[in-house]
Amino acid sequence: VQLQASGGGLVQAGGSLRLSCAASGNIFRVNVMGWYRQAPGKQRELVADITGGGIPNYADSVKGRFTISRDNAKNTVYLQMNSLNPEDTAVYYCKARLSLYTGPFYYTDYWGQGTLVTVSS
Repeated sequence: VQLQASGGGLVQAGGSLRLSCAASGNIFRVNVMGWYRQAPGKQRELVADITGGGIPNYADSVKGRFTISRDNAKNTVYLQMNSLNPEDTAVYYCKARLSLYTGPFYYTDYWGQGTLVTVSS
């Protein structure tokens, strides 16, 4: 199983970025998908996640600015980030809870490789 994240980069404060993360491999079903971030010297934290049925959950710090969505047919999760500020600078990781054809009722968390988002003031 691979989770391939993309879309990070350098943006000025007030700008926008869209992250994507596609899960591939011998996947039977994908449950919750989400985005986490880790800033230098800080612990990894949840940014947003979304259930298989499309119900989102957001960290208070990003509510009203970020939108998470998913395309179940493509096993892909997106994070639209608007009104970015320097405090959003971090490496963003996607995570997917999924099962495989070899064990369709057994779910495991998989992580993507991380994509760097840098917001300049």
